[in-house]
Amino acid sequence: MNFSAKTVVIIAIGAALYGIGGLPMFGIPVFANTTLKPAMAILAMFSVLFGPVVGFLVGFIGHWVTDLFAGWGIWLNWVLGSGIVGLVIGLFPILTKKRLKYGNFSAFDVVLFSFLALLGNVVGYGISAFLDTVLYAEPFTKVFLQLCIIALGNALLVTVVGYFILQSVAKRNKQCRNLTEA
Repeated sequence: MNFSAKTVVIIAIGAALYGIGGLPMFGIPVFANTTLKPAMAILAMFSVLFGPVVGFLVGFIGHWVTDLFAGWGIWLNWVLGSGIVGLVIGLFPILTKKRLKYGNFSAFDVVLFSFLALLGNVVGYGISAFLDTVLYAEPFTKVFLQLCIIALGNALLVTVVGYFILQSVAKRNKQCRNLTEA
């Protein structure tokens, strides 16, 4: 795949923000080895604004950065999970025919955004949790509980923070379009 210089810069900035924002000092511990990361909103925004490929790479590289700087080693199954979360949320502009770009963010779009946030977390971190049980013999009940907490917590966090950001983006895009159409 050929990326423009702009796309590479967007991925680098998104991965750095998500990676540094995902460090434990910025998270909220909720369960054994389970932290809600406000940085998930960063991943969601880059995914919504730039699509599934950028979302996947921001999530994958960003989580790698988090693991690297946190000092607990790189957990590729969870790095992959973050990439999948970004990919799924990144389907938003495709499914909405880029309405946000034209200044539209309807109630349906809010519901779709929330659904993709939940689906991305369940699928992405569900795969990570499954791999934990298979590769590392983690107890299924522990991993399942982690998945439920993370999926619901992240989806709620992404929905609330994302709603206000996307509402602002839509408003700005609508104003910019009005200026060019006059």
